[in-house]
Amino acid sequence: MTHPLFSSPSISVDQHDDGSIVIASRDPLRPYPTSVVHTFRALAAAHPERVLIGQRGSDGQWRTCTWSQARRRADRIAQGLLDRGLADQPIMILSGNSIDHLILTLAAYTVGAPVVPTSVAYALQSEDHHKLKAVAEVAHPAMIFAEDSAYRGAVEAIGVQSTVVSATGDLPGSLALTGLEATPGDGVEARFSSITPDTVAKIMFTSGSTGTPKGVLNTHGMLSANQQQMRQVWPFIAAEPPILLDWLPWSHTFGGNHNLNLVLTNGGSLWIDDGRPSASGITQTVANLADVQPTIYFNVPAGYAALIPILERDDAVAALFFKNLRLGFFAAAALPQSLWERLTALAAAHDSAMQMTTSWGMTETAPAATSTHFPITRSNSIGVPLPGVELKLQPHGEKIELRLKGPNVTPGFFGRPDLTASEFDSEGYLRTGDAVAFVDPANPALGLTFNGRIAEDFKLDTGTFVSVGTLRPNLLSAMGGLLTDAVICGQDNTYAAALIWLHPEYAGHCSAEGMPDDWLRERLTVGLDTLASTGTGSSGRVERLLILPEPPNLDAGEITDKAYVNQQACRDLRHTDVSRLLSVNPESAVILRRTTELPPRSH
Repeated sequence: MTHPLFSSPSISVDQHDDGSIVIASRDPLRPYPTSVVHTFRALAAAHPERVLIGQRGSDGQWRTCTWSQARRRADRIAQGLLDRGLADQPIMILSGNSIDHLILTLAAYTVGAPVVPTSVAYALQSEDHHKLKAVAEVAHPAMIFAEDSAYRGAVEAIGVQSTVVSATGDLPGSLALTGLEATPGDGVEARFSSITPDTVAKIMFTSGSTGTPKGVLNTHGMLSANQQQMRQVWPFIAAEPPILLDWLPWSHTFGGNHNLNLVLTNGGSLWIDDGRPSASGITQTVANLADVQPTIYFNVPAGYAALIPILERDDAVAALFFKNLRLGFFAAAALPQSLWERLTALAAAHDSAMQMTTSWGMTETAPAATSTHFPITRSNSIGVPLPGVELKLQPHGEKIELRLKGPNVTPGFFGRPDLTASEFDSEGYLRTGDAVAFVDPANPALGLTFNGRIAEDFKLDTGTFVSVGTLRPNLLSAMGGLLTDAVICGQDNTYAAALIWLHPEYAGHCSAEGMPDDWLRERLTVGLDTLASTGTGSSGRVERLLILPEPPNLDAGEITDKAYVNQQACRDLRHTDVSRLLSVNPESAVILRRTTELPPRSH
């Protein structure tokens, strides 16, 4: 039996005297459990032999852990945490997505110890470990879990006096995770029974895409409420336990809260995809599709950009991808409309009823706050508020800022009362810094569109605002897959321009210094003309491009490990490239639009 994907939205609208508008769902939020671990325990008893999680081992074979196995081991580690006095301070996790990572998280949840899942990129891709050390200095963890000896340098860089545990004990000075296991006693159940919705489950440090990482308090109530909100707008997940093939890191709220908790709350199975949205990593995702056909597929735009060309070339892989797929979902950044259209065309070609959807949210909102739980055809929609969420649309200059409150919103920031005070307005709404607009002001049930981050936008010298959140995906769409990302430039200039990164598939058409060959230059020029043909004026055109041969730098804050590019950080750090791009006398590496209506001027 096929169950309905979506519930029908019903939205209320309240106009305030200060010009703000509050919109909310008329569907009240129904009761929800105290915590996700309460649900996990109940479901482990209901279907003990179902696979909860699968992970490829070093031999390439799948290792699995059933729901009952996870419950038993989590309880044993929970007792070990109590025995060693490690349950009253944060537990820092340095690990990719793994079975041991999940079991330790469930054990910590069980005894009310907050976990601090930390970006793998901070530990393994950073040269100076600056962000990792900043996280440790704020969190003061009682214990650090490092998956294996690859994290030795990261643990040494932190330099704190904490108990160090690793999966196998091969990290010098560490205790093996199995060494924590002990026979559960009354203490575990006593601690479990003391958990309340206000108990902190996680301290999730933001990626730094908008500044220095800050520790967002995620309570058990926030996480549980958010999953109930999703169940009400996606009713099929309660009847059809989700099967996920997912790579999204658990150190971020998309992978670690939205996706993982979806499985824990609805009795599903999560198979860890050891692929990545990159030229090399995507081949492993394709190999995994031969074994696991997901019912819901989650990814970021960069991931779809890497996968879609393979699906278009290989009918057998596409058939596997669409075999059981009910929903295709993207978040974390705007999806170029061209990718949306290519994916839906593929679904139609393979007789798939899959629907595309998205939502909007933040680390501070556990994360989903809105959802497009209705059919849509445009990728810029972020939908309507989830049950229990109030959205306040606050005028902010020429834009409308999105603010919100609800049971899925953080109570504050770990160790930062100043942030807790400044991030909420006088009515208690969380300030998000994101801008939105109505799809149709006369019909709010059609939802909102994302209109960029207010801090990323800038003005041309004509006084015209450039909405980076709108122009960037439009540029990527017009380029038809040539680019992986772009940085929009032109502050106080006559026109907008962009620094760009090529899709790896086209790297052979560009020199190591970023000089395109004739074929690539023509293709990029056609893309600029295509974008200009939309007729949206100077703020909707890009007049020039400059290819960046060096990828965005993680340590410098130019990118996060879920492929979000920090526009302002890139503009600041690559100021020399910006000057080359906007020069009165551009060098030959700069690609110009064929017909430029406004004369160039220096930056």
